[in-house]
Amino acid sequence: MNSANESAVFWEKHYAGMDARWGTKPNPVLTALLADLAPAPGTSLDLGCGHGGDALWLAAQGWDVTAVDVSQTALDRVAAGAAATGVTDRIHTRRHDLAETFPDGTFDLVTATYFHSPIAMAREHVLRRAAEAVAPGGLLIVIEHASTAPWSWQAGQDIRYPTPDDVIASLRLDDTWRVERGDAPQRTATGPEGRTATVTDNIIAVRRTS
Repeated sequence: MNSANESAVFWEKHYAGMDARWGTKPNPVLTALLADLAPAPGTSLDLGCGHGGDALWLAAQGWDVTAVDVSQTALDRVAAGAAATGVTDRIHTRRHDLAETFPDGTFDLVTATYFHSPIAMAREHVLRRAAEAVAPGGLLIVIEHASTAPWSWQAGQDIRYPTPDDVIASLRLDDTWRVERGDAPQRTATGPEGRTATVTDNIIAVRRTS
């Protein structure tokens, strides 16, 4: 099985076995960032959208959202959520294994929220491609794990997480970009079974100025 098929099989099984209500609320870090950095809606690209919490919230705020995932089950649930909340005209689901194919076009906002996978992939390459998809004046926002939650598939492993500076350096941005935020705050996270733990996230927001 090649990596693309392995990724598709893993994530399809993951979402097919998950409560469809999980992951349908927006990430509060993202909503706060956009209130400060992008108060006016435009076009957006949500990479690894899952059940669509961020994508559905963005559409409700007036954004025109392309929601991408490798799992058709996840995308079907996003489409159902869009229909239930009256934002079908502003949600466009697209199936991609982002290590293999990427949506066409440029966007005012590109987000990669917890874009991690136990299946090996060229993550830095995908994030650089994400930066290329940002329109002038637009934002790339990456919110990612910087510690391991007890319910993670990586629990118990000795993992070195990159710092925000590491992530920004890996994007290979030129002087047409400005860093709006790059830090690693802690928060209290709640897992799928209601467990809580203190975790650290990397929060990166960079703007293409021209």
